[in-house]
Amino acid sequence: MPTSSPPELLAAVDLGSNSFRLELARLEGTRVEPVDRLREPVRLAGGLTRDKRLDAESQARALSALARFGDRLRGLEPRAVRAVGTNALRVARNAREFLARAEETLGFPIEVIAGREEARLIWVGVTELLPPSERVRMVADIGGGSTEFVVGNGAGEPQVVESLYMGCVGWTMRFFPDGKLDKAGFRAAELAARRELQVIEKAVRKSGWQEAVGSSGTARAISQGHVALGLSDGTITAGGIERLRNALIGAGDISLLEIAGLKSDRLQVLPGGLAIMSAIFRELGIETMTPAAGGLCDGLIHDQMARFGLAQQHDPREATVMHFMSRYQVDAAQAQRVEHTALALFASLRELAADRYDALALALSHAARLHEIGLAIAHNGYHRHSAYILEFADMPGFTTMEQGLLGALVLGQTGKLPKVEALFSDRVEWAALLCLRIAVLIHRNRADDAAVPLDLRHTAKRFVLGAERKWLESSPLTDYALGCELEEWKKIGVGFEIEVRE
Repeated sequence: MPTSSPPELLAAVDLGSNSFRLELARLEGTRVEPVDRLREPVRLAGGLTRDKRLDAESQARALSALARFGDRLRGLEPRAVRAVGTNALRVARNAREFLARAEETLGFPIEVIAGREEARLIWVGVTELLPPSERVRMVADIGGGSTEFVVGNGAGEPQVVESLYMGCVGWTMRFFPDGKLDKAGFRAAELAARRELQVIEKAVRKSGWQEAVGSSGTARAISQGHVALGLSDGTITAGGIERLRNALIGAGDISLLEIAGLKSDRLQVLPGGLAIMSAIFRELGIETMTPAAGGLCDGLIHDQMARFGLAQQHDPREATVMHFMSRYQVDAAQAQRVEHTALALFASLRELAADRYDALALALSHAARLHEIGLAIAHNGYHRHSAYILEFADMPGFTTMEQGLLGALVLGQTGKLPKVEALFSDRVEWAALLCLRIAVLIHRNRADDAAVPLDLRHTAKRFVLGAERKWLESSPLTDYALGCELEEWKKIGVGFEIEVRE
């Protein structure tokens, strides 16, 4: 599938539960050259009320930070910027309302990613900035609202990808609410974290990891604490964690903490992060951990490169599609027929799609190859089963928006159109659905026919499908189905007609 040349600059924005980060990088062939990095201590998770709503103060801090980020990103093309939200925005009940204001302030779309997708992107960012190794690595990333674990090696995809709902901001607020630091508070925080870890402990130990790596600000802060107290060269150790905990207890209050090299905003959430790290060491049997420079922003940058075909790893979405085809025993020949016809029809609408052509053509390709996965559940209503799987399954590499479009296309592949009327935002997306519906319709016999004598064009008011009379007369069922298709498009007010040629 043809793709346009990649942009010169790529940007990643991480709306984390503790900090917001922006990374800007210049493409140098298949390498990235960092241009700028910004960090704002927003502490979004700290603004979650008891009923899981972001309070006005935290929203104001977030929007102020995004305004500064937006100023730095001004002038970049949309496909060059990827902005994602993590745990605080996953759980906030008013996230949708906040995101509408946030996108307007930043000037770019914001995706809220699932915990496992966050873990995968962290893995990409960490491993890209570490020396190549065949050793099995376990990466732990303690964020503001969640903690991610990934286990894998340099030779393949991760073996374990998990996300737990515990982070340095939430844990500090929960176990040290008044700012007092004592043994009882740390004991309660560590036991609670160990209880959460029991869910993944067996899978992580079974992976046979050989090297523990810590990413995120919490791991780097604990590493810096080791250096400041003369405990190590920065390597995190079990003994060092205990010494650091005793130092915090000795200070007695979060407001009195002072550790050389650590800023005040990081010290404010260090107790919760340290308790979680202590629990990780104990529950997973870790003796030493190496702090890593890479993280979610780096993963977003390299994931974008993979999408543009510039990174060593392949686009993870392709691997996911192939996995789903195998898992749900898709008829590959039928999927290929539908894909070929749908893309051929959509190619004639390139001018209409303009700068969205590549993205929508790729979505159409994915939808065509996966449109029948619901047959693994039931033949009746298979398109609904397919759509549900695609919208709600863990699909590494796909954003929630991409999964939503994929699910909408597959849901609308057949049947009544009014049921999907609210799922498509403009004429270009309707055009992609039309191409898929026609392809599914004419290949219903699952036969390896010669080239289908159809073409599609658009005018200002309608789509026009050209068909040869002789072909239609030789395919009466297809002719009838196309007539029914005309009626469906009339129901939703989208102009569509068939032009029969001699």
